[in-house]
Amino acid sequence: MRSLLLSLVLLMPFGSLVTADEHETFEAQIVPLLAQRCMECHNGQDRQGGLDLSNEAGLHHGGDSGPVTAESVTSSLLWQRVSTGEMPPESQGEFQRLAESELATLRRWLESGAPWPPGRTIGLYEKTTVARGGLDWWSLRPIQRPVPPPVTNMSWCNNPVDQFILATLETNQMQPAPPANRQTLIRRLFFDLTGLPPSPEQVQAFFDDRSPQAYERLVDVLLASPQYGQRWARHWLDVVRFAETCGYERDQLKPQLWRYRDWVVDALNCDLPYDQFVLEQLAGDELPERSEDTLIATGMLRAGTFNDEPNDPADYLYTRLEDLVHTTTSAFLGLTVKCARCHNHKFDPVYQTDYYRVASYFWPGYTGQANLGGPTAEELGFDVCGWTDRERNPSPIHLLVKGERTQPGPAVPPGFLSCIPELDQPLESPLPGGRTTERRRQFAQWIADPQNPLTSRVMVNRLWLHHFGEGIVRSPNNFGFKGEVPTHPELLDWLAAEFMQGGWRMKRMHKLIVMSSTYQQASSHPRHKDYAERDFLNRYVWRANRRRLDAESLRDALLNTSGQLNLAMRGPSFYPHLSEEALEGLSQKSGAWQESPPPERAKRSIYMMTKRSRLLPLMTAFDFSDTTLPCGQRDVTTVAPQALALLNNEQLHEISSAFAQRIVASCADRSTEYIERAWWLALGRAPTEFERDGAQAFLERQTRHFRTAGSTPNDSRHEASDRDAEQLALESLCHVLLNTNEFIYID
Repeated sequence: MRSLLLSLVLLMPFGSLVTADEHETFEAQIVPLLAQRCMECHNGQDRQGGLDLSNEAGLHHGGDSGPVTAESVTSSLLWQRVSTGEMPPESQGEFQRLAESELATLRRWLESGAPWPPGRTIGLYEKTTVARGGLDWWSLRPIQRPVPPPVTNMSWCNNPVDQFILATLETNQMQPAPPANRQTLIRRLFFDLTGLPPSPEQVQAFFDDRSPQAYERLVDVLLASPQYGQRWARHWLDVVRFAETCGYERDQLKPQLWRYRDWVVDALNCDLPYDQFVLEQLAGDELPERSEDTLIATGMLRAGTFNDEPNDPADYLYTRLEDLVHTTTSAFLGLTVKCARCHNHKFDPVYQTDYYRVASYFWPGYTGQANLGGPTAEELGFDVCGWTDRERNPSPIHLLVKGERTQPGPAVPPGFLSCIPELDQPLESPLPGGRTTERRRQFAQWIADPQNPLTSRVMVNRLWLHHFGEGIVRSPNNFGFKGEVPTHPELLDWLAAEFMQGGWRMKRMHKLIVMSSTYQQASSHPRHKDYAERDFLNRYVWRANRRRLDAESLRDALLNTSGQLNLAMRGPSFYPHLSEEALEGLSQKSGAWQESPPPERAKRSIYMMTKRSRLLPLMTAFDFSDTTLPCGQRDVTTVAPQALALLNNEQLHEISSAFAQRIVASCADRSTEYIERAWWLALGRAPTEFERDGAQAFLERQTRHFRTAGSTPNDSRHEASDRDAEQLALESLCHVLLNTNEFIYID
């Protein structure tokens, strides 16, 4: 009787007799099973063996071996191949044979006649599989504001951030580290928010202020300081691959691009809402309220490399488009859309057409005739900062088969990424009388839409990363399948929702994070050995991470400690001193590097000329970012050249000398006061008795050495005076302090 019923079902038109229960079962059990186990090889675009399991017609038609369904389950080719373990094939290493529960689900479905809802097609990227992400991938799900979880030790929690962290720790039977001491905390806070160390006076004032609000007041002061914008602008400039030259062999200057850097600093200092931050950088020229500042903001689109002598200019156009697609989608969305230039993305639900949809936003900036009532950026050459369209009604961009310009496929209209179907809608036509296509404005608005699940998640993760050394997602530019999954997914969503609810204000999020007990933990733990065995990478955040200063903070701290730092803001970048050996590497030596006057060279590192082919050796030794690609997180290495640079670098000797002169100028006594002042200036604390005794012995030993060896290590022709010898000894002590781990690392 069952065989007869099954035969009748298979003879009926596709999609008939599907009950509500069968429809529910199909969506809940069969769609995930087919999508995750079968459709990697048997879908509408890739019919291996001629079989397409994405729709009912393909299921019943079968493949090259014939129909996969039959009157009896045991006669079904689909069942035979799956139940014997032949499918999925062992050659597909990611795939394992179906579990017993999955086999039982498939058998029940086949026995009931394989009911398939009418017109239902299973999308290629509908479900996440073991080989790739789908539309249900964690970062593409809508943001739901979770309720902070209950915890046992609620007294430890300063705000909801702590509840999420502590809940995970308690689940794993762990406890947070004790609070950091005040000296550690103020140094950590200063470097995190301003990139500079606190002065001895600021440290002492914090020590003396025993008010419960002392720490919060300090946070507010630092967030309001101009140094905050300088510090956090540098993080953003990494993300958008900022440099002031073109790269390639000639590496020519882009003389106005410093204005974009200054715009970022000012935008962060005035706490520009992040959604507006996005809009102005992508479409500042298309906004109704556009101004000179919003035009400068589009300098982000010009901050990449530029080859002014390409072998094939037409082909190079698509290379430049790829740079813009990659920069914008990785910076704002945490997606690797550029991987879909030649084919559908191998790991994320991004089609090749999605790549060209995004490329179409920038296409009008490269194509067509300049007819917008003035010279274009290209016509002005390099002496520009911003971006605008060249053509209001450009020719369409074509999908390139295999990414090859010589193999154009169908035209692709501008549109949004299909991996966020909730926000899929047609673009509006430009307003009559407008100057541009207004495509980038609509793209920016789509990115900044509160319903976009990626934008706020990506940005709050970047903020967390620079406060803790690692993000909640430890691949800040890749929220896709090949990136890391969040260590605390509910915390990430809570922060993302809080960010949007608070008006996209970044300073508010900084304060929320640094006011948490999680941030204020010590970097050591009473049970460090035990916890490190269980969580070596500190994914649960049971302590603070010890972090080395980045290149800019190290250079700025050296100048600040020596009293040389020039805090002047804005203006064209300064050219630092380069050794003759470094200058030899320039392709154009004559006039290519005009060293700035000493006061200019003492400005903060963010104002240093960033020439792609010749970066300051001290900066590269300490892992300065790659300026050719978006950099979400710098490498942090510990290698011998770093120690050698700090010991032998010519500038370090000059800084040590200035440091010693600063100490002498502020002290009356020549020994004990020198030591005390040196420790306070370099490390923000008084020396211990052991350190004081060792430093005193070191000064005496070095003074004797310089009296007999001369004023320099290679000069033994005449003895140094007592005064010179003491000064040189103090310089040596200063040099030692600037090389200590305590100076170079943040606890």
